[in-house]
Amino acid sequence: MSERTGNLSGKALILGSIVAALLLVGAYLAAGGSSYEPKQVQDPCKPRPWSDPQTLGQIANQFTISALDGAACQLGVTRETLALALTTLERRERFEERYGIDDEKLARAIRAGLVRAVDDAEEAGALSPLIAVPLRQAVQRIPLEQAIEIINDAQGFLGDAQGFLGPAQGVIEQLLPGGLGGLGLP
Repeated sequence: MSERTGNLSGKALILGSIVAALLLVGAYLAAGGSSYEPKQVQDPCKPRPWSDPQTLGQIANQFTISALDGAACQLGVTRETLALALTTLERRERFEERYGIDDEKLARAIRAGLVRAVDDAEEAGALSPLIAVPLRQAVQRIPLEQAIEIINDAQGFLGDAQGFLGPAQGVIEQLLPGGLGGLGLP
């Protein structure tokens, strides 16, 4: 291969790459890419309607969202910011430092968020008052680490709440027309 042919094929490769890049940008613009705006973050202080949860997983998901919204509202941050802060101790410490929050203030906010989640679940018919009342009382006094664990594993927490009925579960199954489903738990 001559030097001249090598230069031409190199130039053709560069020119082809430029044309491909321009086509990609053109396709992006034609698809409306120039007008993209990220979705607006919702105000955590505004109540969100619960859908009609059918499974423990769906109830847990909505419970977590309500708890995070309630706590984020108390702290004046977005739900997403708080959710990320609660994933690790290091992130939580950075969050507390950045927003001037100590563990006690964070604990109060998370407890308030958990109470809001219990209230929302009860109002939506996802939790019966028979279960909501003791849950509400429990989350009002729960230590910070356990409160964070509940937010991170609401399904386990709600499953345990159902299980706390223990031996009474069989009696309730017989007395209520829908068994435990009549308590608002699937």
